[in-house]
Amino acid sequence: MSTGAKKSLGQNFLIDQNIARKIVASLDLGPFDLALEIGPGRGVLTRLMDRDAGRVLALEKDASLAFALEKNSKILMVNMDALHLDWRRLDRRPGIKIAGNLPYNIAQVLLWDLVSQTRKFGKAVFMLQKEVAQRITSAPGCKEYGALSVWIQSHVRVKLLFSVPPWVFRPRPRVHSSVIGLTPLPEEKFFFDSDKLSQVLKIMFQNRRKQLGRILKTYWNNRKNKILALSSLDAARRPEQLSPQEFHLLSRCIFND
Repeated sequence: MSTGAKKSLGQNFLIDQNIARKIVASLDLGPFDLALEIGPGRGVLTRLMDRDAGRVLALEKDASLAFALEKNSKILMVNMDALHLDWRRLDRRPGIKIAGNLPYNIAQVLLWDLVSQTRKFGKAVFMLQKEVAQRITSAPGCKEYGALSVWIQSHVRVKLLFSVPPWVFRPRPRVHSSVIGLTPLPEEKFFFDSDKLSQVLKIMFQNRRKQLGRILKTYWNNRKNKILALSSLDAARRPEQLSPQEFHLLSRCIFND
């Protein structure tokens, strides 16, 4: 079976051992840790994780790659699409550490689901397209700031760890990459309902250039003044200027009975 890169799966294989070691070192793996890898590819991270962790579980959508790794490693391989994983199952094993080199075409959806469905993982380290990492780590007022920024930062602490050039991959991508680290926020930080926050973010960032008062009038006309009064937010502000905490407050006020 062929283990060549498949463009349809967005595969770009990391070939630089120094970068691989830096990623795995960022996980702080110990002999009693369970590690989960998303998309191990040819196993450059997997083998290092297998050396440091107590057990490694790897999810690989490409059957040919999963089969090749399974023959040559002690890790537990599962041939599946990580987008179909029920992340809530990870809470049965608190402290699990997660890593992966995520293709551009799945990174945003996968991270959106992961951070909102599981809150008991120990740490996650992901390599992403640089532009996606910028969106995730962006602050209010920046051009990259959007719904993804608010959503991720509402659920986890996120840190930009280091940048990765395109020439450490085969085939070489046309873009630069970045590695980010995620750690769950403590439970007492969750002053919002995820489903309601998601609804608010979708509407607000579809209208990111409009003033808050105008958006509220369009979607919640009969409650606009009450929402503004409860939230104490300036009607002239725009969604791209609001912090995650202000979005939490706004979503509570919008859905306040």
